[in-house]
Parts: sequence; structure tokens; C-alpha cells
Amino acid sequence: MYADIIVDITHEKLDKIFQYRIPSRLEGELAVGMEVLVPFGRGNRETKGYVIGLSDTCGYDEAKVKEVQDISRKGVAIEGKLVALAAWMKEQYGGTMIQALKTVLPIKQKENAKVKKRIRLLLSEEEGRQKLEHYLEKNQKARARLMAALLDDNILEYELVMKKLNITLSVVRALEEQGVLVLESRQVYRNPVKGEKEESCITFTEEQKAAISAFWEDYSRGKRGTYLVYGVTGSGKTEVYIEMIRRVAAQGKQAIVLIPEIALTYQTVMRFYRNFGDRVSIMNSRLSAGERYDQMMRAKEGKIDVMIGPRSALFTPFPNLGLIVIDEEHEPTYKSEQVPRYHARETAQARGDMEGASLVLGSATPSMEAMYRVRRGEYVLLEMKNRSRMQDMAKVYTVDLREELKEGNHSILSRKLQELIADRLEKKEQTMLFLNRRGYAGFISCRECGHVIKCPHCDVSLSYHRGGKMVCHYCGYEEPKKQHCPECGSRHIGEFKAGTQQVEDIVKRQFPNARVLRMDMDTTRQKDGHEKILSAFADGEADILVGTQMIVKGHDFPNVTLAGVLAADMSLYADDYRAGERTFQLLTQAVGRAGRGSKKGEAVIQTYSPDHYGIVTAAAQDYEAFYEEEIHYRELMGYPPVENLLAVLISCEDEALLEKGAGYLKEYALRVSRGRSIEIIGPASPGIGKVKDVYRKVLYLKAERYDTLIRIKNYLEQYIEINTGFRKMRIQFDFNPMNVF
Repeated sequence: MYADIIVDITHEKLDKIFQYRIPSRLEGELAVGMEVLVPFGRGNRETKGYVIGLSDTCGYDEAKVKEVQDISRKGVAIEGKLVALAAWMKEQYGGTMIQALKTVLPIKQKENAKVKKRIRLLLSEEEGRQKLEHYLEKNQKARARLMAALLDDNILEYELVMKKLNITLSVVRALEEQGVLVLESRQVYRNPVKGEKEESCITFTEEQKAAISAFWEDYSRGKRGTYLVYGVTGSGKTEVYIEMIRRVAAQGKQAIVLIPEIALTYQTVMRFYRNFGDRVSIMNSRLSAGERYDQMMRAKEGKIDVMIGPRSALFTPFPNLGLIVIDEEHEPTYKSEQVPRYHARETAQARGDMEGASLVLGSATPSMEAMYRVRRGEYVLLEMKNRSRMQDMAKVYTVDLREELKEGNHSILSRKLQELIADRLEKKEQTMLFLNRRGYAGFISCRECGHVIKCPHCDVSLSYHRGGKMVCHYCGYEEPKKQHCPECGSRHIGEFKAGTQQVEDIVKRQFPNARVLRMDMDTTRQKDGHEKILSAFADGEADILVGTQMIVKGHDFPNVTLAGVLAADMSLYADDYRAGERTFQLLTQAVGRAGRGSKKGEAVIQTYSPDHYGIVTAAAQDYEAFYEEEIHYRELMGYPPVENLLAVLISCEDEALLEKGAGYLKEYALRVSRGRSIEIIGPASPGIGKVKDVYRKVLYLKAERYDTLIRIKNYLEQYIEINTGFRKMRIQFDFNPMNVF
């Protein structure tokens, strides 16, 4: 027998399948997906690889075929079904097969099992009492103490015996040799989810019932499809997911629920836990290696029905997957920034097709891609236009910051927002203030000559942080804050500030009696950081929550009756064709946090562009009007989802070599695309032309058909592989990128 193996040598840019002979001792044990150790290269160095196929025929000269050394005992096997998904990802998104295999492997190596020991009495009560008397007569106090405890309770936890009874292991072993007791060990899975299952009866609205019924009618007939649950904020999308999963799980199937942020894990998991108990688990980067490994093993063994987590949870190795749910499907975090640059939405659909599972997407502000596919009949639309308890949507005020400035208000808080915050504090109601920035992340500039202080290694400005430091958010470079302008010597140098720390300070000064919490990347670094802040706010320990994007996504606080968006324009004029869509989604989601309980909600959008259609439609919470405006713009410009875009990202430490290589790639792309309807833009320097002393270029290819771009990507990969000049460059492919480079 022979094994087809992908060897783990990503850094050498080698992407070939090698065949190895399977030794007789491994026959029957070796399977597709296993990590193995093989001799590789002229020196036969021991190298790891993954088995992607087995065969009884050899495709090479048998005399030259080497033998598999062993199965990597510390390595984790990839499910055979996920190997096929990795091959699909490599073809769709570029990169090497080994990069795709590592992507679908959420856990890289085995972890030591957590073992619990207990001591069990083997004697009858009468025999035990005789032994106790014997130990007392012989003055064997420790043995007598243990015997007395075992007569009270036949099974004792080992830790209790050691600590409370002060018994040593030698005493336990001695009694074990006498046949008095047995020391038992059992594996205990580390479970990061803690809570109580509650028998809850959900009363569904007519819209929720219709959505569940449409899905279930198809599913029960064996029809698997992709559904878009388009429901306004507070319409009860999560309850719909729970009911869909409950029905699928009743048929012995499992479900994956993707959420865009770790910050959403706490509230989401608790809602699922109340319905499914410990048949629910989570997978995310905040878990310990042991916890992550145990969750994967529980999933493999069918001990859980629902896995919740960000993008990587999509690769949970369930044996009988029935449903994948992607909540807040519009979020850009579902697109990977590592090679292969896959999108969870398309990859989930591919996995569902391979394993016979349905895909449910959900959002109050669906991505242009999802709604475009609904309009083309590729997805089924399940609509929910009303909130689950029929509450009114929040009343929205749009404040023109230009007018505020003219009338003498220089504060980041408009007069309307200040008035409403004071009102909420008086009523003992809560407020959420959203700012799309982090920390004191303002750039340092000279007010006299306009010079901006930049990182010496990256083409970006340094940001001011507390403690008098200037920091680069790309490479981590830092230096003390300058007191004089290095260009003209002026002392009028300072930071342009608009960060969450500053907002927190302003709010505390303006409302000294208010209890303020801040939630951003800095305050949630530690494990359970998100949960602590959110549970404190939910328990009424704060009046105002100040935060970045993570506070406006999916959270449900009944006592929040005011939402304030402090700088609506920050994402509006980014150099990105998705800027209008992102702004609309953020504002609609932020406004949707208010008035989700029994009390009416209000929201304030502060902007310098009150007439922009993205802001006007968000204030009106009118998705349909926004979609029509935006899709017209995309059609005129030929942007996704109407057409498809491929970004070829090229980086190199040698600027001249980079220019030459990027030029060659463009020429070759032009040559292989002749006769096809394709537009090539660039190569050009991206928004940030240098990071960590590495120069960057980007080439854009635009085509109506996605498969046209895949074919050109395949040609380019072959061209790059056979030309040695590209070996000093890093080249990545990104289809329909979420960011402009």
C-alpha cells in the first residue's frame, strides 16, 4: 500500500504530492488525514506531512519510493471530509495545500488528558469493619482513617483523601495490594462552558414560525439549501436558530454556530446552554490549549450537538453535520486575513454541500453579496420585519456636528446627546456610546507646519498612548512623545484624539456621578475579559458603556434605552468601495441596541455628513432603500457582488525587485487573459506601501465570472513557481477582498 502525502514545508513554497510506501506494521492503522513522519530530501531529514490519499498502486519508480517512518503520535489527524474541504479552499483561494490543511485543523497537537482519580472500596461492610478494627489494634492510624471514611462513603475523590484526610499514596497502594480498595482513573473533559440548563418554552411570533416552518419543510424532505434570515434588530433571530438546531439535533445531527466576535460568545452561549445544556461548547483563541483540544475530541466523539465560535469553529470535526448557522453574516471578520484568504460564508456553503448540511445566514443588515444572491434566486429569503415583542424601533436623532461647532460646542458629545444621557441617569436607565476607534489612538501632528510623525519602519503615523508613548499599531515600534516638531522645531505639537479612553474621561468629567465601563481591545485582553465587562453591565453595575465595534454586535440589554454614535463618518470616507456599506451596517446595528426591553429607545447619530445616503437610510433603519442605492453604485463601478475582484498582493524587502516582479506578473496576466472579459488595474502601492521595512504592491483583476479569475490565479501560481526571481517575494491572492490594500 502507498500513501499520498503533502509534506509540511510551506516556507519552501513546495506544493506537490509525494508518494511513500506504507510499512506492514502501519497497514490498517494509517488513514487519510493523519499526520505522519517521513524522510524527505537528499539528507532524508525527518519531516511532518499529512496523508491525503491511499492507493495500492505506485505512480513512480518503486526503487526510489521511500517508506513512511511513523504516525506522528503527538499530531492531530484531520477528518477525511475536511481534507476534501482543504483541497476546495486551495483551488478557490490560492496558497498551498499544506496552508489549507493547517487552516482546517483547529488544533495542532494532542494535549495531555485531564484525569480524575477516585478510590473505591472492594469489601463488604462487615469485612470493612473487621479491617478497621485490625488497623486500630495495630495502631495503623492512616489506614484506619481511610478505612473509616470508605465505610461512610464507598467511593471517595482522590484529592479529598490526599488533602482532607492527610493520606499518602503509599497508604493507598498498600491497601490496594491487600485487595481492600482500588484506585480508579477516568478522563475528564475540560469544559469552558458553565451554566444551568433551563426548561424554557419559547413563544414564537408569526414571522418566526414562518421562517422555522419554511426551513423545516425543506429539511425534512431532504432538501439542503442556503437561507438568509433577514430580521430587524431585536426580531428574535437567535430563537429561530435555536429551534432550527433543536429539530436538526433531534435527528442525531450536529450544528455549528459562527459568531463574528469572541465578545459575543458569553451572551450567545448562555442562550444556547439554557436550551441544550452541556451538549453545547465553544471554540475560540481565548481557551487554553487543553480546553481547545478537549472540545475537538468531544465533537469528534459526538458528545456535543452544538459548537459556537468565531470563523475557525467552522472546521469542527463533527461526524454527522446537519446545519451551519452564520450569525451577523455581514461582518468582515468572517474573511480570513491569512492564506488561504477564505470567506466563511462560501466555505460553509461548500462544506454543507459536501456533507449534506444546510446553511443559515442571519443579519439585520445583510451583506450586499447575500442579498444579491437572494435576488438572483440562489438563497432563500426568510424575513422578519418586527421585533419579537413588537417593541417600536428606537427613535433616531441625526446631529450635524458642523452646526454644533458653529454654535460653540467643542465637546465630542453633542448637546442633544448630553441632554439624553442626563435624562437616562435620572431614570436609572443605561446608555451605550459607540466609537469606531481604539485607545488614545490619535496621530501626532505639528499645528504650525503640519508635519505628522511616522513610524520609521512602516508607512503609517505613530499613535499617542497614555504614559507619553507613541506606538506603531502595525509593527509595535514605540518611542517617547516628542515635545518639539522634528521638522520645524515648533512646540505646538500634539495628538489628534478620538479614542475610547478619551471618551471615557470626557463622560466621567461631564457626569461625575455616572458609573462608566469601557470595552475595547485594551480592556478585554485577559481571558474572560469580555464576559466580566458584559455581565457587570447586564447586572446594572454601570450606567454607561463606552466601546468600539464590539459593543454594537448582537448584545441584548433590556435596560439600555439610549445609543449614541459619536463619529459616524470615521468609516464613511475610507479608501474602500465597501465604506458606505460598512457605515450603514455599523450605524444600524448601533441604533438597534436601544429599546430592546419594555422601555422605548432613542439613538443619536453624530455626523459631519447628515445627507449621505448611508447615514440617512441608517437613521431611518431602511435596509431596502440603502441596498437599492448601493447596488446601483456597484453596477456602475463594476464592483462585487455584481462583478468579481482578485487582488494579487506582492511584498519584498528589495523595492527595485518588487517593481520588476509586479510588472512581470501584470504582463503575464494580460497574456493569459486574452479573449476573456477582464480588466487589470495596477500594479500600485497600497494605502500603506511599507510595513516592517517590507515594500508592498497590489495588482487588481476584475471579471464578471469568478471562475475566470480562478483560472488566471492558477496560471499565475504556475508562472510564479517556475520563475526563481519570485522566490524573494511573498505573493498572496485575495478574492473579493474585504479591505483595500
